[in-house]
Amino acid sequence: MKRFFKVVEKDSDGSAKKPRGNENDNEAETEENKKKEPLKFMTWNANSFLLRVKNNWPDFTNLINTFDPDVIAIQEVRMPAAGAKGAPKIQGEIKDDTSAAREEKKILMRALSAPPFGNYRVWWSLAESKYAGTALLVKKCFKPKSVVFNLDKLASKHEPDGRVILAEFETLRLLNTYVPNNGWKEEANSFQRRRKWDKRILEFVTQNSDKPLIWCGDLNVSHEEIDVSHPEFFSTAKLSGYIPPNKEDCGQPGFTLAERRRFGTILREGKLVDAYRFLHGDKNMERGFSWSGNPVGRYRGKRMRIDYFLVSEKLKERIVACEIHGHGIELEGFYGSDHCPVTLELSPSSDSQNEDPV
Repeated sequence: MKRFFKVVEKDSDGSAKKPRGNENDNEAETEENKKKEPLKFMTWNANSFLLRVKNNWPDFTNLINTFDPDVIAIQEVRMPAAGAKGAPKIQGEIKDDTSAAREEKKILMRALSAPPFGNYRVWWSLAESKYAGTALLVKKCFKPKSVVFNLDKLASKHEPDGRVILAEFETLRLLNTYVPNNGWKEEANSFQRRRKWDKRILEFVTQNSDKPLIWCGDLNVSHEEIDVSHPEFFSTAKLSGYIPPNKEDCGQPGFTLAERRRFGTILREGKLVDAYRFLHGDKNMERGFSWSGNPVGRYRGKRMRIDYFLVSEKLKERIVACEIHGHGIELEGFYGSDHCPVTLELSPSSDSQNEDPV
């Protein structure tokens, strides 16, 4: 029997072209993908994305395969932005102007090109050094209308230290943030910086209510006493005996009265719902914390919930699940970080359910 083989056409870059098939079918599929909205989300402070790739990638990959998120929001990427020393940085690109930087970028990008991560498009917002930074991975079948890197929604601007990625989809906005730590002192890079951030985020959530919002990331605040394992320990914590002049600024960064009250105002005036607390109340407290202190030292067993999914009230009835994936003093499910992944799942909107099948 004769076997006939069709020559595979190749694009100019050498990759194989996909079969053309029925052009109308392709157009329909493309149109369908454009109508979709992401429903499954994950946020994780990786505490150095490169270290997680080197040391914890198989286990984290298994989690991605199991949950299959449409969007992955990463904080504390800790990869430096591109740009020569002394020159302006390109915060949307990873540094690769030295042999060491090129090797690190190669390791990271190789991991992100392998399954299942190859199914995602990646956006970066990076700091000048190996500090802070965020990343957003969105499945390629979802097409954000825009992606910007600041709370002002300006096309070319990045927040200092790469702390914001804002993606706008057809039916909702997704905000990934690495919120500045409050610090311990009344200084420009401590209390003052956090107050300015909280003021700006309050303005953002109140002035952008035209479309439902999902705000996720390391928000660096535990709202209520239920959100920490040892309220007395955290409320009386000090650094080298220093006592702030304002009593409301006393305590563990992330658990001062001032931060917690401002956070409550942001939730209330922004009409936002804490998805995890909305579903779980005060149940299952062993899994109710997303950050855990070092297993060695005075923070052993001390835990906080500082990683969130906050959603507009319009979305709260669509919350199917919101889970914290780590637990225990030994940081099971943290994948090498001091934070564990948190996931959110929404039900389809009524509009998408009522659409005629393509």
